[in-house]
Amino acid sequence: MKNLAMLFCATLFLTSCSSSQNKNKNDKEINIKGYSATITSAELKDMLYTYASDDYEGRRTGEPGQKKAIEFIKNNYESNNIPSPIAEGDYFQEIPASYFGSGINDSENVVAYIKGSEKPEEVIIISAHLDHIGVSKNGDINNGADDDGSGTVAILEIAEAFKAAEKDGNGPKRTIVFLHVTGEEIGLYGSRYYADEDPIFPLKNTVANLNIDMIGRIDPKHEASGKNYLYLIGADKLSKELHNISEEVNKKYFNLEFDYTYNDDNDPNRFYYRSDHYNFAKNNIPVIFYFNGTHADYHRPSDTPDKINYDFLETRAKLIFHTAWELANREERIKLD
Repeated sequence: MKNLAMLFCATLFLTSCSSSQNKNKNDKEINIKGYSATITSAELKDMLYTYASDDYEGRRTGEPGQKKAIEFIKNNYESNNIPSPIAEGDYFQEIPASYFGSGINDSENVVAYIKGSEKPEEVIIISAHLDHIGVSKNGDINNGADDDGSGTVAILEIAEAFKAAEKDGNGPKRTIVFLHVTGEEIGLYGSRYYADEDPIFPLKNTVANLNIDMIGRIDPKHEASGKNYLYLIGADKLSKELHNISEEVNKKYFNLEFDYTYNDDNDPNRFYYRSDHYNFAKNNIPVIFYFNGTHADYHRPSDTPDKINYDFLETRAKLIFHTAWELANREERIKLD
């Protein structure tokens, strides 16, 4: 009975917190679903067919295709009037060639943000890597539609949803940073540069990192069920509160299947250490890594936009938006265990 009572209290706590986050400073109800409805499969598809096209030559770090990619991302932020925290009109955090391994040219992270209305010094970072593996030796282009075109366009749509809220006077209480990192495929360089060399926002003020790396496909394990799902990695490693909020948001709005297989400390794939969230986690910043699992087209030229499940991608992006909303608007910053 004691355990049941504790569970009831925890649920009541999360529900009451959730309801308080859905009101603006004038105590008027905020239509969060209305803002997340701006995230659409049609817009995701339109962007991804461009971003993962042959014109971008597989977006290899430092190469011409990657330079096209950062311009694409920048243009999206400019068209939505979402500014850069670096300087007006300057969205690129430049990383010199000397920071990379031999043979890699200079490259760039892309950074945009929406300033918090009440606690602007506290920051939620939503990240995805903008690069891929480029062109194979036989000339085949590795388009990287899922890896990580899906995460890139998801962030652009999430940013648009937050901007719609801000336009209505319902901007997030905490600052939301949209961080597109380079060099992930060659060793998590872009996120490491941000975290270790040039954190645009102090790491001590960074509340959480929500990292998106491959959320557009279905892996063999989940094909038969037909149910939308995501692998979540890292949510409970540094903050059980983050894990609980994540679960509550999902149950309240979406009821996706959350698969924690790869969250096991003994998972041989070691995905917890293999994407950009790790460079935040190693600095004691709570993280969630959103992932659809691997598939036959992983790191192959056949990872193309026509293989993406855009309805699933839309719902997954909406889930991440709602989770970021909760983190940005709750009264207290989430606690480290």
